[in-house]
Amino acid sequence: MCSKPLEGKVGIVVGVANKRSIAFSIAKAWHDAGAKLIFNYQGERLKDGVVKLVRESFGEDTPVFDLDVSCDKAIDEFFRNVASCTDRVDMLLHAVAFAPGKDEAGNPIEGPLGGRFVKTPRDAFKTSLDISAYSLIALSRGVEPLMKDGGSIIAMSYLGAEKVVPNYNLMGVSKAALEATTRYLAYDMGRASNIRVNCISAGPVQTLAARGVSGFGEMIKVYADRAPLGRSCSGEELGATAVFLASEGSASITGQVLYVDGGYEIMGM
Repeated sequence: MCSKPLEGKVGIVVGVANKRSIAFSIAKAWHDAGAKLIFNYQGERLKDGVVKLVRESFGEDTPVFDLDVSCDKAIDEFFRNVASCTDRVDMLLHAVAFAPGKDEAGNPIEGPLGGRFVKTPRDAFKTSLDISAYSLIALSRGVEPLMKDGGSIIAMSYLGAEKVVPNYNLMGVSKAALEATTRYLAYDMGRASNIRVNCISAGPVQTLAARGVSGFGEMIKVYADRAPLGRSCSGEELGATAVFLASEGSASITGQVLYVDGGYEIMGM
């Protein structure tokens, strides 16, 4: 078996926030497997930190471009920048999700990430679905012309898309929309462009984003207690799965949700 299964391939990684993020683990695995990578940052506030992390981890010449996934003009500009440094893309990682926990004045709101789900404000619902699910459609549309020989698009999900996870609330609804979007994109883009679209449903991982979900520490304990493997998963394991989904070994896999969670998903209680 080739020691670098992604040698010569080009990948876009959307969603790296810090060294402990799942997106970073997948980027590292793709890089180690031989891929050349292109990254994004969102806005000037995050630019310096992301650019510094990317350049230190993947090389000074690694492209990093601004991208706000909630803005179609910004997405168009991002892909123009991508096209200026490569004539093709082989894989894209969508690791973007958001549910507002505060209102515009900065006051905490009940519903999206804890408390009673029924209190979720309409604007919060729209925002979360737009950023967490619709953005996959917009990014897929943008990358399609660059995936000239087909390609692999991977999105990140979680069990809360399928079953109720207390306090995951609006993110669960958004991930359910993301998984349905994955299936419809898989059909559409497979027929039109030989592009595969899949989700990785990760078990709880110690990331800064995960800590924003109320009761996250208890989730880790439950997985250790009940999962067949006695644990959730690691960033390295998620990276290995993403390498597989970007490689020829998964050439006939599309529209699927792959659970990387120590087997927890199969348990009834």
